[in-house]
Amino acid sequence: MDRARPFPNVVLIVLMLGGAVAWLTLPAISVAPNRIVQGTPQHAVAALGWGPTLLVLMPMLAMAVLAWRPTPRRLPGVLALVIVLLIAIPLWLSGVAASMEPTARLGIGSALWCLLFIGLLALIELRSRLALSRPLGWALLVPVVLVWWGCLTQWLAPLALYREYQGRSDQFYAALAQHLMLVGAAVSAAIVLGAGLALAMRRHSRLRRAGFGVLNVLQTIPSIALFGLLLAPLAWLSARFDWLADLGVSGIGWAPAWLALLGYSLLPMVRNIFVALDEVDPAVIESARGMGMSRRQVFLQVRLPLALPVVLEGVRITTVQAIGLTAVAALIGAGGLGTFVFQGLGQAAMDLVLLGALPIIALALIADALLSALTDVLRQGGTT
Repeated sequence: MDRARPFPNVVLIVLMLGGAVAWLTLPAISVAPNRIVQGTPQHAVAALGWGPTLLVLMPMLAMAVLAWRPTPRRLPGVLALVIVLLIAIPLWLSGVAASMEPTARLGIGSALWCLLFIGLLALIELRSRLALSRPLGWALLVPVVLVWWGCLTQWLAPLALYREYQGRSDQFYAALAQHLMLVGAAVSAAIVLGAGLALAMRRHSRLRRAGFGVLNVLQTIPSIALFGLLLAPLAWLSARFDWLADLGVSGIGWAPAWLALLGYSLLPMVRNIFVALDEVDPAVIESARGMGMSRRQVFLQVRLPLALPVVLEGVRITTVQAIGLTAVAALIGAGGLGTFVFQGLGQAAMDLVLLGALPIIALALIADALLSALTDVLRQGGTT
């Protein structure tokens, strides 16, 4: 009996054909003589000619052909071609940079952003199809990151984004440290306070209804509005109590940002902790009590370890959310990577916007990957 032919992978085919169309029709780069003048968009063919353009195009067409019959033998080849595509992009940009004037600024166009996005989506699809572990899936990006970094340091000096980083490297690392400190302080406080609220809600049903109601309402307040609501009370407290002023509490700065982030972090944290503790199998709890364990022992040795994977899911959601919201806190003088975003918007400098936005995206992805991997490890340990 003949084996049934595999169905075409529509996701990969659409992604690759869409990437090919974007590569040929959208501007790949922009070239500007300086930072003030708006860059001139250029298509890939106009920038380096048909030869290098086809070298980037061929992996996408080959992936579309292989995805038409995605047999188990072909999928690893498709995965290798995705890596080749993501590596070819910085090499192509390096070729463009070599042909430019030393003082010119090279901007990344919409076609290249599309290819990067499509390549990452294809990696996610292939990791799912090949059932790759999260660590292995992230390890596939290591050669891509190394090639990008090598090209940036060696050949991509005219890249406008890299020049923005070079001119603000000290400010960048200070803003990164401020961003991480705000996120870490807010998430840490949310874990402690959220655990206390969840435990109290499990014991008192009235507190449960009122608590979730308040947290749900707090979650619906726009972030900028919440920052504004905190300005007057904190300014009054700072003027009234000297010890708060000595700590740096004021109507602007880290204090309203931290309180707002804490408020937004409480709902996912409390809900996950409450659900995790409440959904532990009652038969397991009764078995532990039958073995003579005290209430405290049952909680620490049985209920909490079984609930920990779901609790970590709450930590993951809260952390990723806080990383993004901290960018808005720059509007009230809290610092962080959002400072570059709003400075770039004020100056109509998109590369400065990207200098703040791209690290925020990277931090969110890294936090999501690490906490998801830790959750998977705990779940596997709980099933063995």
